[in-house]
Amino acid sequence: MDPLSEYIRGITRDNPIFGLVLGLCPALAVTTSVENAIGMSAGTAFVLVCANIFISSLRKQIPAAVRLPIFIIVIATFVSIVDMIMEAYFPPMYAALGVFIPLIVVNCVIIGRAEAFANKNNVFYSFIDALGISTGFLLVLMLIGGIREILGTGQIVTFGYTLLSLPVNPSVTTMILPPGAFLTIGVLMAIVNYQRAKKRAKGG
Repeated sequence: MDPLSEYIRGITRDNPIFGLVLGLCPALAVTTSVENAIGMSAGTAFVLVCANIFISSLRKQIPAAVRLPIFIIVIATFVSIVDMIMEAYFPPMYAALGVFIPLIVVNCVIIGRAEAFANKNNVFYSFIDALGISTGFLLVLMLIGGIREILGTGQIVTFGYTLLSLPVNPSVTTMILPPGAFLTIGVLMAIVNYQRAKKRAKGG
């Protein structure tokens, strides 16, 4: 396996949202802003990287019959660490993300990579896989959050800095509400699937 190819695969072909269609709950729930998207992606990335490394390093000692409960215990441990760090050092983001921080435990992206990859590969490639998947997750959540925030509020404000502002503010508040999440991700998935179908038709 080529490390770079493995990393890129997590962003493109095995992108958790557009490729594997996993982790849709946080993608829909917390992407009301780019800032929230970054916070959720950072927490998920920490848990995914640590869990992949830990599970891969112990994969030969984990009995197959109880591997899933062990995976969940490992993931829950790292989620607890993220929860305490965010509460202590990033209280506004902790309040904004709310219950979705502890719900990282049941994020299908993390348990899926533990079962499909970390449980079968060495520590180095499990680390690369986690980085690629985390990057793909971050990019998609930022894209969804950016679209919803700019259309819903007329500007993108991240960590106190205004990154983008519309010259006029024709904001559509629906975009930062749940229907806006479904609409945004639906349109993006349709575009991605159309491009993939087009590529397959050309034999690419």
